[in-house]
Amino acid sequence: MRKLIGLLIGTILLSVPAIAQTAGAFNASSGLDLSGNWAPLFHEDQPERIPGPALVDYLGLPISEGARQFALSWDSSRLSIPEHQCRVHVVSYIYRGPLNLRIWEEKDPQSQRLISIKQYISTYEQWRTIWMDGRPHPPENAPHTFMGFSTGKWEGNTLTVYTTHIKQGWLRRNGLPQSDKATLIEHFIRHGDLLTHTSILTDPVYLTEPLIKTQNFRLAVQEGANWLYPCDPVVEVERPPDVVPNYLPGENPFTGEFADKYHIPPEAALGGAETMYPEYRLKILRGRVLSSVVISDHAAPQAISVLPVQGNVHLVGGAGGNIVLQTGSLGALLVDTGNGKMSEQVIATVNKLSEKPLQYIINTHYDPEFIGGNAVIRRAGVTITGANVAGDLTDARDGAQIIAHDNVLNRMSAPTGRQPPAPEAAWPTQTFLKGKKDLYFNDEPIEVIYQPNATTDGDSLVFFRHSDVIVTGDILNMNSYPWIDVDKGGTVQGTINALNKILEIAVPKHEEEGGTYVVPGHGRVCDEFDVLEYRDMVVIVRDRVRAAIKKGMTLDQIKQAGYTKDYDARFDARTGLGSADKFIEAVYKSLASAK
Repeated sequence: MRKLIGLLIGTILLSVPAIAQTAGAFNASSGLDLSGNWAPLFHEDQPERIPGPALVDYLGLPISEGARQFALSWDSSRLSIPEHQCRVHVVSYIYRGPLNLRIWEEKDPQSQRLISIKQYISTYEQWRTIWMDGRPHPPENAPHTFMGFSTGKWEGNTLTVYTTHIKQGWLRRNGLPQSDKATLIEHFIRHGDLLTHTSILTDPVYLTEPLIKTQNFRLAVQEGANWLYPCDPVVEVERPPDVVPNYLPGENPFTGEFADKYHIPPEAALGGAETMYPEYRLKILRGRVLSSVVISDHAAPQAISVLPVQGNVHLVGGAGGNIVLQTGSLGALLVDTGNGKMSEQVIATVNKLSEKPLQYIINTHYDPEFIGGNAVIRRAGVTITGANVAGDLTDARDGAQIIAHDNVLNRMSAPTGRQPPAPEAAWPTQTFLKGKKDLYFNDEPIEVIYQPNATTDGDSLVFFRHSDVIVTGDILNMNSYPWIDVDKGGTVQGTINALNKILEIAVPKHEEEGGTYVVPGHGRVCDEFDVLEYRDMVVIVRDRVRAAIKKGMTLDQIKQAGYTKDYDARFDARTGLGSADKFIEAVYKSLASAK
């Protein structure tokens, strides 16, 4: 039996690239149609799907050690945080609960060729599009959504769907996480008035094997059914913005509740791939310990890429830290310039997207990944200002202006007689000391907002108010833990404060999705919900380290305690400031210094 299951999973995994490449092919001869209103049948997994799973019930799920630690730290009170109240279930989980499901086809009005299959899911008012016209999936750094990006094709009487770009969500709504690196394969099969939905979820962060689930629906005329889910978050509990309810390691009071109630070994309730198979009962008797290994890859792209974000703002990737380009009638503005290794390609990209020259560069902070291209790229621009009566303005001849907080200039320059760490041509030409620097360019208000002692002592957020885009530098880093440089004034509390500032500015469009977009220092475009999950992670790790310091634990002991194990497979860069080791060290040092 186990060999048969293994062969099945292997076949599924080998088929993923083919599905990804051919998804969207239209089989006109299939003659199949999933259209109609569908109601779920709950004869399978009813306790999980209606009242909800018990706390600390992870039995039979192939979760990693990181997923287990994440779930054990999860406190349901976190859902009282306003930004969490209207979060929705991701596409791989939303079909599991009570819902009304409507399916219909969208066809070209002239050729009647099938363009997409649409779904409306009453839970959280979710709209889903399954593209059937062969279009490709978006680039890796494109925004993620709760429903993801889906392409489909008919395989006989089965609609097979491949989905990427899914937000972080739940494997099970008792705290078990699904990461934003997960991908999904689904099969929709109709038998008269019955619809079977099979899903195969692959998650390199929180699963050690694919997770396969099925659910059934019946065609129904649902007069008077509830198709709406209005949600308006409110303040249920007054708490400081840097407080995220969570259980410290070993302090979850519900760890043994499910196991005791059903008289099963506690380690079985904690799940893992082994608990999926009949042989696991023998392993429990022999005292075998669960283990799992997850390897993730955070390799950066090697070529320049351009992704429209929103309004007249673009993300330019592949040159080190993310670069943001704003274009308009007056010319171009850049936020950061990358590591300097591909500056000529960045200049070519700016010239391609803007008919007029580069006028401004804004540096979010001092780091070689973000200011390395300053000198070369600046010379390709020009500063155009008002009348120059004195005739002594040099910026117009030297190139674009560089705007940053004063501490960025302090870090790049040096006292007289000493060798500066950066060439003078790369230094900011205009600085500010506190608060924010306002700029109006290309018919858009732009705010450069100082964030004291975040990852450094010179961090700034850049907010494009008309385009509704926030650029964060490495305050938010979707490829690693935050790069907190304690030696350059960075602190964990300052980083949390800066993340909360982003949450304060950002406004979601619908149910914690879309609206204000956020461009991190590295990685994909985000929205408020993505920032929320990242903020929660930083707060939870801070709380664990702070509790360990109170117990008298040393830095080495804290590093060995595995306090980031639930996030390492997603964010551990393994080396440098973005590694788990350096992140823990930065949290420890900034807390010890504050004390």
